[in-house]
Amino acid sequence: MPELMADTQLQGYTEEQKHQVFNKEFMPHIDSMYNFAFRLTMDEDDANDLVQDTYLKAFRFISSFEQGTNAKAWLFRILKNSFINDYRKKSKEPAKVDYQDVETTYNSDEASETEHTTDLRVDTVQDMIGDEVASALNSLPVDFRTVIILCDIEGFTYEEMAKILDIPIGTVRSRLHRARNLLKDKLRDYAASMGYNKNDE
Repeated sequence: MPELMADTQLQGYTEEQKHQVFNKEFMPHIDSMYNFAFRLTMDEDDANDLVQDTYLKAFRFISSFEQGTNAKAWLFRILKNSFINDYRKKSKEPAKVDYQDVETTYNSDEASETEHTTDLRVDTVQDMIGDEVASALNSLPVDFRTVIILCDIEGFTYEEMAKILDIPIGTVRSRLHRARNLLKDKLRDYAASMGYNKNDE
């Protein structure tokens, strides 16, 4: 798993320190990790397996983790890579969208528009979070679903997301912009039924 070690020096932890780092830095994030894994796999057993696999890899490569850095982002990156390498192969995802075409459409010329798409943490949308929103989110292609989870639910910055996903920040912005618009389209009818005026967007 060389990508974990590419941008950091190996830490000289003793075995005791490895366990301390694991328990202090990694274990507090296990609920978020499971939620992320479930959103990716859409299966409880696969999500549990993915989290277990992630934590095994995290311990195995713990020497490449520097204390004081963002442990959650580091773990999410391992989980994301494990999902792509192991679990996505056997998932029942629909045919992959050509994201290159999508992101060429939503290029830097529309960068200003990315500031105007709805963040799921804003109050008006938080009031709507429920089964319909979860279903709409789950129906998005996995790459779009992932950026919304990372940004709007987990609160990662664009820079952190770029590291987790191994893509440029510009691609993070364009993919998030597209994902939010796809989600918004899916939620239009539900929003109207809840009394939200789509002209207020």
